[in-house]
Amino acid sequence: MEGQDTETTGARAAEEHHADIYGEDGAVRSSFLAQIGAAIADRDTLTLKREVDDLHQSELGDLIEALHPEQRRALVELLGSDFDFSALTEVDEAIRLDIVDNLPNAQIAQAVQELDSDDAVYILEDLDREDQEEILSQLPFTERIRLRRSLDYPEETAGRRMQTEFVAVPPFWTIGQTIDYMREDKNLPDRFSQIFVIDPSFKLLGAIDLDQILRTKRAVKVEDVMHETRHAIPATMDQEEAAREFEQYDLLSAAVVDENDRLVGVLTIDDVVDVIQQEAEEDLLRMGGVGDEELSDTVLATSRSRVPWLLVNLVTAFLAASVIGLFDRTIEHIVALAVLMPIVAGMGGNAGSQTMTVTVRALATRDLDIYNAARIIRRELGVGFINGMVFAVLIGTVAGLWFHDPNLGGIIAAAMIINMFAAALAGILIPLVLDRFKIDPAVASAVFVTTVTDVVGFFAFLGLATWWFSIR
Repeated sequence: MEGQDTETTGARAAEEHHADIYGEDGAVRSSFLAQIGAAIADRDTLTLKREVDDLHQSELGDLIEALHPEQRRALVELLGSDFDFSALTEVDEAIRLDIVDNLPNAQIAQAVQELDSDDAVYILEDLDREDQEEILSQLPFTERIRLRRSLDYPEETAGRRMQTEFVAVPPFWTIGQTIDYMREDKNLPDRFSQIFVIDPSFKLLGAIDLDQILRTKRAVKVEDVMHETRHAIPATMDQEEAAREFEQYDLLSAAVVDENDRLVGVLTIDDVVDVIQQEAEEDLLRMGGVGDEELSDTVLATSRSRVPWLLVNLVTAFLAASVIGLFDRTIEHIVALAVLMPIVAGMGGNAGSQTMTVTVRALATRDLDIYNAARIIRRELGVGFINGMVFAVLIGTVAGLWFHDPNLGGIIAAAMIINMFAAALAGILIPLVLDRFKIDPAVASAVFVTTVTDVVGFFAFLGLATWWFSIR
């Protein structure tokens, strides 16, 4: 009961502390920001340390992001060795680089020694190679080798995200020896849920969960109770693929192995959650044509990242405009066409975006493949046809009453059916084709789908109108 009371008291204190930092909207309270800002302005180190000391790394990260750039640098400077560098893993890349670039490499080297290896790599990987080498040269030999090995793996791979701190024992040890080892060794990771079993060459043989160790008698050998690690992750595996392994098999941690099946690290669920969030944000941004843009980026950097796809949009807009130009005489005689044609293109564009979003997401999660593609295509075409019929009736009726011309209503209704059907087809086929040719569908699909719906929408509506009124 005493342990429960202590835990409850600690949880209540944490909740109260959280309430002191954040407002009802979940953002850092302006009064807390003002308090920290005043302490920075007065260079009141004691107040800063008192207010920041109990913050979780994610809370400190939120505070850093909410401060002005000069305040961020001053905060880190005033806190000195008391600054928790793990908070830099919680902020935007631009903010992290701005802070780290203003610190001497000696201070960074001292700080990364206190971090888990995955957090250290996260901070070091964005630095210039020259700065990386200077910082690594100031670290103890073993830690330097571990971090350099992680940094040598390609970006966004399991090798970059893994922790190199893990617990490994030989198969001939007893459970009692393993327990004694964990009690006596002071260099073990702060948290772990598995113990790995390796041979003398560090080749992975198996693993034991901690709960299994607690249930097993001391005299039993490790090799008698270990289980095969069926989901060991290659260090070169893409981090998104690794995250999918965790999702599929409900893993809390997984061994990371090199090309020779030697144990080099461990990937944990907290890192995988960050990867999932990062990949989801990247897909969302790419679908908007803004790449890896962050809120902390400068005006010039943001503008530069958006220009390429805006240029592509400009080219496709001219293509749609050229279709309209083919029917300029028809539009001159029937002004109502100019009023109504954006409706056809706009509805098709929205319908295409809906199908495209579902398709891109299904491709990313591997729910869509060659085995079910035909069925999904038929489904989307059916949806496009039904929605086209529904909106054809609505828009055709409104247009006919609006301009007192039932023929015009029939024309826009027919064009709506054609364009909604084309939108559904483009929304699923374009991402599939791009994925087939190893082009990221999240990046390129939107421009092409919009182009198809604009061109087909304008051509169908104006073409039908020209044909109908020419035979009257």
